[in-house]
Amino acid sequence: MARIGEIIHRLSTVDSTNNYAAKGISEGRFAHGTVILAKEQTQGRGQRGRQWLTAPGLDLAMSVVLLPERLPAMAQFSLAKAAALAVHDVVAEVLATAGKDQAEGRIKWPNDVLVGRSKVAGILIENELHGGFVASAVIGIGINVDSVGLESGLAATSLRQEAGSAVGVEPVLALLCQRLEAWWSMVRDCPDAISTAYADRLWAKGRFADFTLDGKDYRARPLEVDAAGRLIVEDDQGSVQAYGLERLRFKL
Repeated sequence: MARIGEIIHRLSTVDSTNNYAAKGISEGRFAHGTVILAKEQTQGRGQRGRQWLTAPGLDLAMSVVLLPERLPAMAQFSLAKAAALAVHDVVAEVLATAGKDQAEGRIKWPNDVLVGRSKVAGILIENELHGGFVASAVIGIGINVDSVGLESGLAATSLRQEAGSAVGVEPVLALLCQRLEAWWSMVRDCPDAISTAYADRLWAKGRFADFTLDGKDYRARPLEVDAAGRLIVEDDQGSVQAYGLERLRFKL
């Protein structure tokens, strides 16, 4: 099985790297670990159908093809955890190199990575299931690398803005592929360690944060994430519940 990033398809422009990857999988053209990298993505997608914007040539827009062997469908959120941890590693490395506090980088459930309270990266995973197993997965990743002048209303930042100097898409790509391979190996060999690492890096873990629950204001503190990807929270009455994204959302 090829390592992640051994094969990279570089595109000047594409509607969506996830769409391109899914089509290639359906046609049998892409091996496990193949990366689709685009300088420009015209219809990038984020969670819940939101548009993901990238600055052409300055930011990272990519998708990774995974062809798991016998990964149970019930464990599919482990792929989201691995991807988020890999992106977090990259952000932490950039912060450390710039002399910044690595702890400022956190994973906002389910698939965003923040620096402080500002979003620097987003992840969109699309899985195909067959016979109770994950037949294929496309991991879409967008990282604001060298963007500047981001709209204040987006609550977004970039690696360049945090580091104080240009970072470069290619170094970020190389490190990200390395970390994705490492965490992917953990999915296969040590899934409990993945869950622990993800929970340790959760944004707002252990402190009260503002959510909406079924469209209504809700205040609770995140504790961890269960195997199905639901966020386990404790409200101010001491009640502990697990909720999926269809019901619970951060207000941030």
